[in-house]
Amino acid sequence: MKAFALSLGLALSVFAAEVPRQSPEFVLNYPGGKQDLLSKHRGKVVLVEFLFTTCPHCQHTAGIFSKLQNDYGSKGFQALGVAFNDMAQMLVPDFIRDYGAKFPVAAAGREQVMTYLSLSAMERFVVPQIVLIDKKGQIRVQSPPLGDPKLQDEAYLRTQIEALLKEGAAPAATSSAAKPATSSVAKKK
Repeated sequence: MKAFALSLGLALSVFAAEVPRQSPEFVLNYPGGKQDLLSKHRGKVVLVEFLFTTCPHCQHTAGIFSKLQNDYGSKGFQALGVAFNDMAQMLVPDFIRDYGAKFPVAAAGREQVMTYLSLSAMERFVVPQIVLIDKKGQIRVQSPPLGDPKLQDEAYLRTQIEALLKEGAAPAATSSAAKPATSSVAKKK
């Protein structure tokens, strides 16, 4: 039975989203009705935490993201949070206050997040799901569905961010913007 579980786990890890890949467009819904697009941050290194407001790991990671935003924000870095648990829109203000998030935290629907992460609605996953996007809008690092502890490690994230900050900036914007994610069915390799 253990061998079957190990084989199943390895088989599922094969289906992790391919990186690097272009970051699809994503709508960020902030408290108070304000909306923004993820692409607004193109030209910066962007670290996104897809979270549940009630998740202890997500709450802890918010503290790390706040430190990173404080240390690298003036150098072309942007941390973002996206809550997608039930009633996230209503819970985000309390999450920001209770866990001292010093970076923007938005809310989104589960289907929108699953599509962005290239996860199937049937796929088992854990939170937080973390994505690191370079200045050119390429997803360079993404949590596998069942997570990766190093993506919640401050020293590891600092190393990744610093390397991406040293890379060249994005070219001038063109008329062919990325399309928003709309399907909940992920393409698997």
